[in-house]
Amino acid sequence: MQEVVEEAKVIFESEIGDKASLRERVFKSIREAILQGIYKQGDVLRETVIAKELNVSRTPVREAIRQLELEGLVYSIPNKETVVAGITEEDVEDIFMIRRRLEGLAARRAAERITEEELEEMKEAIDLTEFYASKNDIVHIGELDHRFHDIIYNATKSKIMKQVLSDFHTYVQKTRMTSLETPGRIQGLLEEHTAIYKAIQAKDGDQAEKLMDNHIRQVSKNMHLNDEKERIMKNK
Repeated sequence: MQEVVEEAKVIFESEIGDKASLRERVFKSIREAILQGIYKQGDVLRETVIAKELNVSRTPVREAIRQLELEGLVYSIPNKETVVAGITEEDVEDIFMIRRRLEGLAARRAAERITEEELEEMKEAIDLTEFYASKNDIVHIGELDHRFHDIIYNATKSKIMKQVLSDFHTYVQKTRMTSLETPGRIQGLLEEHTAIYKAIQAKDGDQAEKLMDNHIRQVSKNMHLNDEKERIMKNK
């Protein structure tokens, strides 16, 4: 448990430059630790331990845990303890189903509303992805994938759509990172992002929506391939 909390502390310290409140930073660090699988399904979260390691009082930890309960990432046993619920396989399936619909709509809207500055940011993300692809640097590619989608969410100029899609994208980050390990997936992602960028640049909403739908399908397909591979390895 000590090692797990230490890893959560690293995430917390990386948020120090953020303008968010202390409660928000504590919340983000614990949520990130859950979504990365540092805190696993069934693990017990102890306020005193987390507060001590993050060098904060129990109040922001307690508030963060309440917020995590609202998101369904943890649940409390009355008068006992808080347990990690995490993200189940069924949750991931639901998230990808919803993402296909909403991300396609986001790409369509981005094609209508994107600024020149945002288009430049998209191109830069693609160029950097290509650079890190040549080095097979999955960590940086994963970060750039997140950045690419974030630019599209911002380009919709819809506060609600940005919030919902950002949360969904974060929830499946571990799955996304694993899918990048599939042979040929990095090149596939690069080609898909480039095609989406060109459609949005051309203000072709129909094409942008279709390409984004296909992109999310491919991510989901690779997720299933990796799940199947893990099951085979476990049964050997």
